[in-house]
Amino acid sequence: MNKVEEFEELRPLLFSIAYRILGSVSEAEDAVQETWLRFDGSPTRPASTKAFLSATVTRLSVDVLRSARVRREAYVGPWFPEPLLSDPYQDPARSTELADSVSMAALLLLERLSPLERAVFVLREVFGFGFDEVAAAVGRSEAACRQLLVRARRHMQAGRPRFAADRQERRELAARFFDALRNGDVDELRDLLAADVHLIGDGGGKAPQGRGAHGADKVARLLTSFFRQMVRLDVTLEPHEVNGLPGGIIRDRDGRVLQTLALDVLDGQVQAVRSVLNPDKLGHVGPVADAWAFAREVRQARRKPE
Repeated sequence: MNKVEEFEELRPLLFSIAYRILGSVSEAEDAVQETWLRFDGSPTRPASTKAFLSATVTRLSVDVLRSARVRREAYVGPWFPEPLLSDPYQDPARSTELADSVSMAALLLLERLSPLERAVFVLREVFGFGFDEVAAAVGRSEAACRQLLVRARRHMQAGRPRFAADRQERRELAARFFDALRNGDVDELRDLLAADVHLIGDGGGKAPQGRGAHGADKVARLLTSFFRQMVRLDVTLEPHEVNGLPGGIIRDRDGRVLQTLALDVLDGQVQAVRSVLNPDKLGHVGPVADAWAFAREVRQARRKPE
């Protein structure tokens, strides 16, 4: 294969590594593009193209993450990763690790790690790289990488939920959730929610975040009230997997993206409903609606009798 063919074959893997380190689709795509430029500009061919490209995209992502952390400290409101609608890299031998590692909950846990811990954890635990490959990618000794992995595992395990749900259970529960939402059935929705469920939105100060809520009754009532208003304005809810878990895309009457929803489903109940409203994080999903204009329209609709 020529350079272009080699790179394109590995592009899905490179993007998947970068996204898990950065939690950003746009930044991951930039890291992959810069990796190509460095590969294309190299006068020699590496002994292992996969090792070279993986190491390059990892180092670039770690550098970007270090600067991104400063910006995230000043972020307005809760910060969530950019929603990922589909993971381009698939490996049947590691399907469980790949699916679990891209969920919103897992990516938020990864935020607890240092950039190097995060890179080591992603390469070793998620993608199964050997310690020699991990060490070469992050520029540390194998012994140092083993220590970084121990610390990363400790942080990740401390925050992991006690019970997990299989994919079929998640899909069935999500279908009931969205049916109850469309039907405005508060009681059915409440039954599907954990007692301490959280409803949280990420607007980043660039979109109306609305009110967060905690507790099954409050979340059920807030969601059904919100969706009732959405229906009046011809808003559509398009069920779609988001970050490997059940979720949906909410679009205005012209098909533009207002927000995404992602459901954390564990132990037979919805534990969290996370929405991303920040328009800066939605451009890769599709044309983005003017969230402030839509919020004004919602307020006007509320003044009119149903």
